[in-house]
Amino acid sequence: DPEYHDAAFRLGCVLAENQCSIVYGGGGAGSMGALADGAISKGGHVIGILPRFMQELEWGHSELPELRVVEDLRTRKHMMLSASQGVVALPGGSGTFEELFEAITSKRLGLSRHPIVIVNQRGFYDPLFELLERSVAERFMHENHRDIWQAVEHVDEVLPAIAAAAAWPEDAVGFATL
Repeated sequence: DPEYHDAAFRLGCVLAENQCSIVYGGGGAGSMGALADGAISKGGHVIGILPRFMQELEWGHSELPELRVVEDLRTRKHMMLSASQGVVALPGGSGTFEELFEAITSKRLGLSRHPIVIVNQRGFYDPLFELLERSVAERFMHENHRDIWQAVEHVDEVLPAIAAAAAWPEDAVGFATL
């Protein structure tokens, strides 16, 4: 739906207008490309991290000011999380889900303390939130783990959500699964 691409483009604009650097997967199509296009249109600082095989398939964004080519998806994900001071998940597919869960797990284990904002545009992530709530109810996750992420409905709410995110406690690893 074009509404998803429009939101990604708008988020890129908002981040660039607020002098936020963007570290993302380096793609030129879909929401990734729209995000980068929005930021670039506003003169934003965008760093793409793209696995070599995707570069060979010409999936990279052709107008990025900085593109780092890495060997594989695992390295890409690690570099993106390491270089970021916050994570924003837009509606997406399996790659987005994997990266989001890696960020949640890293924060849960105290390896990262940065905000995680999930853009629940058009209720896209409602089933995920139901699953996470069930994990808490079934005691696979501690109730404090709900504080790992913030959910917003619109991209204009992303920066306020990041600013309002509570600091993740240094002893968070102590929130044992019950």
